[in-house]
Amino acid sequence: MITVVGNLKGGTGKSTVVFNLALWLACAEHDVVLCDLDPQNTLRDAVDVRVEEGYEPTVSVFGSIPKKAAGNVLIDIGLSDMQAARNALGRADRIVIPVTPSQADVWATQQFLAIIEESTRANVKKPEVFAFLNRADTHPSSSENLETQEVLKQIPGMQVLDHVLSQRMAFRRSFSEGLGVFELEPRGKAALELSALAEMLYG
Repeated sequence: MITVVGNLKGGTGKSTVVFNLALWLACAEHDVVLCDLDPQNTLRDAVDVRVEEGYEPTVSVFGSIPKKAAGNVLIDIGLSDMQAARNALGRADRIVIPVTPSQADVWATQQFLAIIEESTRANVKKPEVFAFLNRADTHPSSSENLETQEVLKQIPGMQVLDHVLSQRMAFRRSFSEGLGVFELEPRGKAALELSALAEMLYG
């Protein structure tokens, strides 16, 4: 199963999502391969920190997609390398789009869907496409989360998940320390949110 995580807009937290999903799979003793196709190499940096700290289980990260991809392959793409991104999208079984709650991110998601359509036009079997709110506002009076979800649900070509990852310090802190958020704060809200998303995607 090849899963590509990406969006046209930067700052959606895709590397953090890929890293946490990969560790969730690894901790559940599933085979997982990580591919960092973003020239910024943020995902590779987090893996390097994990290796340096000696945390287990370890995960391997590659700069290209293996020709024979077995098990669970998670790909972090960056749109600054459009050719690599298109190649990854063309090979994907599933595409997951993190969307932060803003109108600009909704517009970027629409543009990204157009790129997905172009990149998979020749595919006999089209990939599943999911979107979910990432870095959602935790303030109880905020309406942006619900408004963004409702707008996303009107866009054809993808399924909008009810699972949400909120803007929590635990995500940033754990990523910088080379840990999954469920390793840093096993009973925290961030860990519960991540586990629910992972269960939905990988069950």
